[in-house]
Amino acid sequence: MNTAGAILREIAALFIDDEWLALAILALVALCAGLAFGLPGHATGVAAALTVGSILVLAFSVRQGSRRKPR
Repeated sequence: MNTAGAILREIAALFIDDEWLALAILALVALCAGLAFGLPGHATGVAAALTVGSILVLAFSVRQGSRRKPR
């Protein structure tokens, strides 16, 4: 049972290692979903916002991660 718990914790850590990154991506997806429902004829613009936003969030996360001291 202890091994199964350790495995589940490791799998969860793959997705929730950086809390800020996970929250920023969820906020971006929620914002783009709101745009998609608010502007139904502008799918290309929403897709562009999601793409550019994802790249910016990832770049910011990488920049912040490079400033952290290694454990």
